[in-house]
Amino acid sequence: MASFFKNLYNKVANKAEIDWDELEAALVSSDLGVRLSMAIIEELRGMGRKISADEVVETTREHIANVFPDDDHTLDLREDGMPLVILVVGVNGTGKTTSCAKLGHLFAQHGVSVLLAAADTFRAAAVEQLERWGERLNIPVLKGAHHADPASVCYTAHQKAIADGTQILICDTAGRLHTRHNLMEELGKIQRTIAKQDETAPHLTLLVVDATTGSNALNQAREFNKAVPIDGVIVTKLDGSGKGGVTVAIQKELGIPPRFIGTGEEPDQFDAFSKKNFVEQVL
Repeated sequence: MASFFKNLYNKVANKAEIDWDELEAALVSSDLGVRLSMAIIEELRGMGRKISADEVVETTREHIANVFPDDDHTLDLREDGMPLVILVVGVNGTGKTTSCAKLGHLFAQHGVSVLLAAADTFRAAAVEQLERWGERLNIPVLKGAHHADPASVCYTAHQKAIADGTQILICDTAGRLHTRHNLMEELGKIQRTIAKQDETAPHLTLLVVDATTGSNALNQAREFNKAVPIDGVIVTKLDGSGKGGVTVAIQKELGIPPRFIGTGEEPDQFDAFSKKNFVEQVL
């Protein structure tokens, strides 16, 4: 049993009566959000009889599973030979740059050609980090000068991807503090610049959140989604510690689905989100 459900089970097991306030607090504190926590409690109390620990776990599991849409692992590559452009956004410290590299690696393993654009130009360490990952995973990386305009780096990378017939371009954008309006404006500029060479681009904007930061990750998702429409979330640090409830809250409140999850440091500890695996093994 995954860590989150084990904790839930232990809260209820071997007790003569369920302490509903304690159970509700346990659900809310796991970052599921108040509305979903209340709905779970309501269903359990509505059974009108003694509830087992297994039933608490099963009901919670069902409610969480029902929040997410069915898994959709298709990523439609362009039939016209143009690159599919993915923007990766998020605040520093969430594992954004590493996630860009791992995402590229995941695609490359399926025989898809990938180019990484190091557009987090204000943090020299981010550019170097992406270059190191590129060398390690044998994925080309395009970078600009330190403090170069991130939009121009993305533009040049897009030009190169088009010229080379690369199938996927992944742009690692600057680690935004979601409270900084000018940085959000910059994201809009990147989108407009990329659209100059392909009006349908970018095709996917993914927000990287750290599962261990709880409600802070939900706030980041809210703010980023106001600045640029977010198509999906990459959730990092889902290492089986029972964290990850915020993934449910982001889906429930904002309708933004998790698309990929990172469960460790290694390149292969990264995969497409699976609803079944999430509720059975990860949470």
